[in-house]
Amino acid sequence: MASSFVSLVKKDLLMEWRQKHALYGVLVYVGATVFVVYMMNGQPDTKVWNALFWLSQLFVAVNSMAKSFLQEHPHRFRYYYTIVKPTTFLLAKLTYSTALMVVMSVISLLLYALMLGWPPMHSTLYITIALTGSLSLSVVFTFLSAIAARAQQNSSLMAILGFPLVTPVLMILSKLAATALQPIYMPGWWNLAIVLVALDLLIIMLGVILFPFLWQE
Repeated sequence: MASSFVSLVKKDLLMEWRQKHALYGVLVYVGATVFVVYMMNGQPDTKVWNALFWLSQLFVAVNSMAKSFLQEHPHRFRYYYTIVKPTTFLLAKLTYSTALMVVMSVISLLLYALMLGWPPMHSTLYITIALTGSLSLSVVFTFLSAIAARAQQNSSLMAILGFPLVTPVLMILSKLAATALQPIYMPGWWNLAIVLVALDLLIIMLGVILFPFLWQE
C-alpha cells in the first residue's frame, strides 16, 4: 500500500511538471491580481487585503485542485482499479493536492507581502491559518473533483456541490484570519479552529467512505 501511495503521488508530480502551463497560469493570475491592485489602489487597508488574499486562494484551489481527478481519462480508472485500493488512490490525490496548495499559498503570501504590505499583527498565527486554509480548500475541492470525475466527467457538479461546502469554510477562515489582523489578542478563536479541523476530517471521512462506491461505477 505504501509503495502504491508513493508511486501515485510521484505520478501526479510528473503530470504536473509535464503540464506546467496550468501551474504557470495560476501563478500569473496571483501575480497579476496583486500587481493590478497595487497599481490601482496602492496598499489596501487590512480588511480589503484579507479579502483579496482569500479570494485569490479560492481561485487557486478551483484551478489547481479541481482538476486532480478530472484530468484522468476514464479508461485510466479501470487500470487503477486493478492495481490499487480506492482509499489509497484518494489519499494519494489528497496528499498531492494539499502539498501543491501549500506551495501556492506560500507564494501568494510572499507576493502579497512584497507588493501590498503585511498588515497581520500576529504573523505566525496568520501564516498558520493560511496553511490550514490550504488544507481545507484542497480537501473540499479534491473531494468534489472525485465526485465529478466519476459522474461521467460532469464538471458542473463542482459548482453545484462546491458552493454549500466551500462557503462555510471561507467564512470560518476569514474570521480566523481577522483575529491575526487585530493588534490585541482575540479569545475564542480556538473554537473556530476546532470547527474547521472537524469539518476537514468529516469531508475526508466522507471521501474515504463514499469513494469506494464511486470507484466501482
